[in-house]
Amino acid sequence: MADSFVRSVQLKRDEALDFDSYPFSIPAIRQLTDLMLDADVTLLAGENGSGKSTLIEAIAVAAGYNAEGGSRNMNVSTRASHSQLHEHVRLVRGTRTPKTGYFLRAESFFNIASYIEDIPEAVASHGGTSLHEQSHGESFISVALNRFGSNGLYLLDEPEAALSLRGNLALMHRMHDLVAQGSQFIVATHSPILLGYPGARIYVLSEDGITETDYESTEQYELTRSFLENRERFLRHLISDD
Repeated sequence: MADSFVRSVQLKRDEALDFDSYPFSIPAIRQLTDLMLDADVTLLAGENGSGKSTLIEAIAVAAGYNAEGGSRNMNVSTRASHSQLHEHVRLVRGTRTPKTGYFLRAESFFNIASYIEDIPEAVASHGGTSLHEQSHGESFISVALNRFGSNGLYLLDEPEAALSLRGNLALMHRMHDLVAQGSQFIVATHSPILLGYPGARIYVLSEDGITETDYESTEQYELTRSFLENRERFLRHLISDD
């Protein structure tokens, strides 16, 4: 990529921030300074509650996307549950402007699908078939195949929640095609498949803050490898009686 659409995200530490209150009390957020996002694909990993969804939500809203997801011209608000972090971050943008983009998040996708259902043009741009008439995974892949396009900025929050193993691989293939067409992806994920995207920058969010990590050092890779290499021993250790 000649230049990324979003080069980095910065926490506005010059403002009065209450680090004892959510979301600034989350260790990864509390220690955020200037996080580089200038790779074609940036992946955020970490345990539940580590702040990866909170951070990607803030990046998406700061970039002009609706907190519940969708494209920049969608205005869906069923319940205001997002944090105010987006008001306290600064996006350092590149010289290019995205031609299109999308914020795809698993937890509120039903609301986006319902919004699209009432707009014929939106149904057409998402593949021509109601997203509610497809399985959760099929609808996710349909969005990626039909609504995602070249030179786009795409923010994905745990897309693997809807996808089978083949679905994860199909999404990775689509990401690869779109990166070759000038797109940028920022993805929060638990998936050991998506974390294996070639050449991606991986950040792990934890009690220690935010650490750039190679794929083989992620917990997702290590646990998956241990399970597959010796399932019996792994399960015996996991469920053995004390």
